[in-house]
Amino acid sequence: MTEVEIEYCVPCGFLDRAEELQHALLEQFGDRLDRVALVTGDHGVLTVTVDGERVWDKSEDAFDTDLVLRRVRPHVG
Repeated sequence: MTEVEIEYCVPCGFLDRAEELQHALLEQFGDRLDRVALVTGDHGVLTVTVDGERVWDKSEDAFDTDLVLRRVRPHVG
């Protein structure tokens, strides 16, 4: 099974975006995921990691839930 971590910047107020991603991932892949964890961070971070591999980073790509889902899909068994 697959583990996803969403690290988000607390001071930046990215909790809503992190929760949106978490909800979308669970809705799309819920039965194939072990967990979708929210991890607190700072310095503007908003990243999605699947089994230790970063698949999306706000600093490199625009915030797009569909893009994150497409990037996670190949990692989900």
